Amino acid sequence: MDGSRSSGDLQSILDAISSSDVVESRVQLLKKLEDLDLSSKPDLISLVESLVDVTRRYWHVIFLSDLHSLIFWEDFTCLDTTQCLLNRTILLVAVKRVEKDTTDCLPQFLTLGVKASIWCRKHLKMTLMSIQESQEEEHSNLFFQLLLDALKFSAASFSALARYPPSEDKALMNMVENFTLEELSLMIESVSEIQSIREFGSELLKAVQMVIGVTIKFSEFHSQALDWESAGEKFDKTSSSVNHVINVHKCIVEKLCELGTIAAKGGGGLVTILNVSWKGVFNLLQHGNVVLSSKVNIAAIILNLVSLVIEPLKCAAVTWSSVTKETVSATDARRIFLPVKFFLINAVKISCLCPCQAYLVHKEIILCVLMISTYKVWLSSEKLLETVTEAITELLEQPSLDLVKCILNSTDLKQDLKHELMDLLFTSATERCFPDGDPTVCFKIDSMNGVFNTNCEGANDAKTLLLGRINFLLNLMRHSFDLSDDAKLLITTKLNWLLDILVQEDVYASVLLLQVPFLYFSGKTTELKWLPLLSSLSHALKTFMVAVSKNHAWLELQSFLLDNLLHPHFLCWDIVMELWCFMLRYADNGLVNGVISNLFSVMKLLASSEPVLVYSSALRKMARSITMLLTYGAQTKLNEIYESIFIQDKSQLSTVIWVALILEGFPLNLLSEKMKNIAIQSMTRDYWSFIENFNETSMLASSSVTIGLPVFSASTTIQSMKLSTFDIDVRTLKFLLALLRSYKISGVEQAKGICRKLISETLGIISCMKHLYAANEMEEVILELEKLFISGPTASDALLYECKSGLAPFLAGLAHIKMTETDDNAKSCAVWELYHMLFKERHWAFIHLGLTAFGYFAARTSCDELWRFVPQNAALSYDLESGKQVNEEGFMLEFKIFLEKEMALLTVTPSSEQLALLMKEGLVLKDMLNTSLKLCGTGNKCKSMEIDEGPSSRKRKLPEGISKGMELLKNGLKVMRQGLSLLEESHFDSRELHNKLRSHFSGLEDEIFRLGSQGGVD
Repeated sequence: MDGSRSSGDLQSILDAISSSDVVESRVQLLKKLEDLDLSSKPDLISLVESLVDVTRRYWHVIFLSDLHSLIFWEDFTCLDTTQCLLNRTILLVAVKRVEKDTTDCLPQFLTLGVKASIWCRKHLKMTLMSIQESQEEEHSNLFFQLLLDALKFSAASFSALARYPPSEDKALMNMVENFTLEELSLMIESVSEIQSIREFGSELLKAVQMVIGVTIKFSEFHSQALDWESAGEKFDKTSSSVNHVINVHKCIVEKLCELGTIAAKGGGGLVTILNVSWKGVFNLLQHGNVVLSSKVNIAAIILNLVSLVIEPLKCAAVTWSSVTKETVSATDARRIFLPVKFFLINAVKISCLCPCQAYLVHKEIILCVLMISTYKVWLSSEKLLETVTEAITELLEQPSLDLVKCILNSTDLKQDLKHELMDLLFTSATERCFPDGDPTVCFKIDSMNGVFNTNCEGANDAKTLLLGRINFLLNLMRHSFDLSDDAKLLITTKLNWLLDILVQEDVYASVLLLQVPFLYFSGKTTELKWLPLLSSLSHALKTFMVAVSKNHAWLELQSFLLDNLLHPHFLCWDIVMELWCFMLRYADNGLVNGVISNLFSVMKLLASSEPVLVYSSALRKMARSITMLLTYGAQTKLNEIYESIFIQDKSQLSTVIWVALILEGFPLNLLSEKMKNIAIQSMTRDYWSFIENFNETSMLASSSVTIGLPVFSASTTIQSMKLSTFDIDVRTLKFLLALLRSYKISGVEQAKGICRKLISETLGIISCMKHLYAANEMEEVILELEKLFISGPTASDALLYECKSGLAPFLAGLAHIKMTETDDNAKSCAVWELYHMLFKERHWAFIHLGLTAFGYFAARTSCDELWRFVPQNAALSYDLESGKQVNEEGFMLEFKIFLEKEMALLTVTPSSEQLALLMKEGLVLKDMLNTSLKLCGTGNKCKSMEIDEGPSSRKRKLPEGISKGMELLKNGLKVMRQGLSLLEESHFDSRELHNKLRSHFSGLEDEIFRLGSQGGVD
């Protein structure tokens, strides 16, 4: 057909349409357009312009006919511009009409919308590809305008659907479901390609946002239109209308989730879409009833949100794992973590709505929150990443905590399921929490990359996330006021887990060294504080204690405190005792009286069987605990306790109890003045009575473990209260000389052990009394000490190290006497040699004692030649790497550093060296704990013996087999003692080995003696 004919036919058809008054005639005339050759662009433009006019006047003709089959051709590549013009024309008319009335032609509108959506989706990617290959802006701009019109028509259609209740017409229901699916699919694909649509991007986002809003209203209207609640049991969940509403509701929720996920990965330009899509998901789930919610895979939605949380954290870990030379700005940190917070909050909101669905993915939730918690702790050690740590604390910690709390607080979940969740959160991990045992690993950020590829159930992963678990438990306890009673009870079951984990050397080192930020609430403000992890742990436990004080979990907490009152590990014991003190400080008098009375009853039982001078004995441990309670928790009971055990009770048992308390730091200064004076006078009287009646022969023959208790009491009291004006005279010096002579002539190891302890305590007393250094007997004491430790026959006695803790302060006090600095002066030479002996010791404790003593001495002495006090082979003169080469300047350099450290303000600065030292210390403590537990386990297997608790002091009679065994053990000790002497004589260069053997042998002797004394074995 030639162009002139086509043009003429077209014009005649249009004229006929305009002049026709019969609707059917117009329809037939419009259909004739299909027979025309529309290859001429001018003719098409005329056609479009004419159709615009016709459709405006005869809109009902278009939708009551099949004219829309003429547009949106499936294959129309040659005339794209014309195609877009035709399609857009019909959409513009349709949008106007659908906003007014759809009573007679709703199916036609839906069909048009589906066709428009399919066509736009098909040509979207084609258009974007053509933009990249050529610069046909005319066509692309026209297409994007058409896409906008399609989205507007979609929004108008959903608004129209919201005006009608769900239909019972199956065909129409299918059309609505299909329409919903296609329109939302078009919306999603438009957003996914938004980065490539520059000029129309902002308008498209507004259109999509509008579609989301009306879609949500449509779904809410449909779900509310069916009277779910009033129907009650008569409600038919299988009816077609119900299934229709469920299908539409489910489709919209899933598509909004998909859209929210795409927006999350699309950058900051899609923030508005991100907000409205996830807000829509929550609103639909919130307003949906049980039937609707049960058909939606809410667990998958929560899982999707969790993955959106982890992904940016992974990227951040990779970014910051590289060598950071500059501090990360707070703005950059918040820019990364704000979207993460958004996803966490939405996960929390949905989990609170459907806790049972959230429990289905509880493993993934746990892993997510532990990753956040672990990431925070690991970053805390990096100075340049402090802002990142603070951003995590401020933005992510609370919502991650809420994510677990909403499950724990749910009344829909059974207690055993919550218990399973807590077990997974706080698993038992007894191995090292850092790979390969490398103490520096926890301060290497690049190793954090592995955290985001872990599994919370795996053994290795449990170690990796261990610090994160501890940090999360602390936060859970700090916010325990918001937890249900059942959740609080579950936390109490994990307190022993916490102590077990603190014993691990890796955790022990980190808890003591790391500083971590925490949010603290004071009134209406929130404050961020950097505190040592140990301080935060204590604060969290105290908060939890208050939270459960009026709850049935309180009994479990009390049981925990009682079980760990004498915990073998000092850190765990210290934490437990701080909780005890906190409780008694604020408890009512009845509770305080009951606790203290019961503990003293136990102590009285222990005093009759446990040695008071053995630091690790149960008696001393109990005294340590009671002393701490009286000092920091129950000071009002101090006077009453002292009066009951020292004034009212005059028995030998009360003396033992008192000495145990004094040795563990009983706070005499906190007593009333009257009681304090009574205590000092009583102690003075007992001390003078003992030293005046001291008899060397009787002491050497005695095997009583309570001999010399007044000396221990006096020494501890004088040194703790700094009683420099205490009434001590030269009788103390004479007593010391008697002890020194007794030790040299004694052949009984038990007596020598008591003598060593008394020498150390007496030296401590003298060190506090400046006036005694001017006494005539002082020179004789110095010479006797030199003979004991250096030149005499006892110099090889390895166990004399027990006296050096008292010798160091004694030597420091020599600064108050004048000495002749010549080689022919015996006193001066003796002092030099004693200092030399201390400085040659390589144990860190003795090094510290020696340096402290020498620092005091050097600052006050009148001696000018201080070099005489330092040997050339002092321990600190050796180089630290090999420990063999001597540098004469090394000592003074280390001494200078020591003095500077003594004067410096203590600060905690994590470093790999500090961590390595603490890990080594923690490993030793853990080994000691394991040994103690093994001994306890062995003791539990022993058969119990009947104890006569009557007034008589009869010893228990052991069975004949045990008595015979004791005799064999004693004979064996004699042979072993002879063997040790021969070993020491033949191997002079193995002093360290000798010391170890001597120490073990002495411990063995003590244990055998204690066992024998219990059964009357002489």
